[in-house]
Amino acid sequence: MNDTNLLERLSRLGLPLMETSKEFDVNQTLAEVVKSPETRFWEAFPVLLANAARELRFDYQRTCDNLTTDEEKDDFRTLLILSAALYESYHLSFFWMKQMQDKFSDQDKSRLKQVRNALAHDLSFSLGGREFQPERLKGTFELYFEKDAEKNRQRKDTYEELSLEYALSQLFSPKQKELFRKKLDGLPLTKTEKEYYSRAVKKKVVALANTELHRMARIVMGL
Repeated sequence: MNDTNLLERLSRLGLPLMETSKEFDVNQTLAEVVKSPETRFWEAFPVLLANAARELRFDYQRTCDNLTTDEEKDDFRTLLILSAALYESYHLSFFWMKQMQDKFSDQDKSRLKQVRNALAHDLSFSLGGREFQPERLKGTFELYFEKDAEKNRQRKDTYEELSLEYALSQLFSPKQKELFRKKLDGLPLTKTEKEYYSRAVKKKVVALANTELHRMARIVMGL
């Protein structure tokens, strides 16, 4: 594995080590992080995974397909457990992570609870044969998700922005969410995308824009 090439791709997933505009295979890159002996890459995995999923390019099976041994697949599961525990420590909820957690074994759930407790009490812990320090994990997570935020923005605002992904996923399918973001960013749609947007997405957007519906929803939620 070419470390320089890997660093370039990791920069696209949240590690600002180098900048690159080249397209790359997100799932292969995540798999290479799983295989890496560099603990710092493992510490950054929750950030990389969240960014990959946010771009709608993460695919659990495709990542697994790039792992050739049982040990590598076990390490991947270990990193998913680590990521889930870290997200939960920041009260972040992602639909794609919940789907994977639903498939966790009892042993996986037990390890998740142990890691979550260690993070909550800032206690070092071992996972996948490596030693982790909560302050390093949290520092990495906070650093890279704050790098593009305004200097005066509070940290919780950054986490709420990430949680928006969960809210959008409750309303839109992955394809619908992609079109919603393209419209939001003013990007052009193909003829097929325009037809699908008009047929399946626009009605939901109109409903979301209704101020009275928004007011009623807040009342129901007790806000």
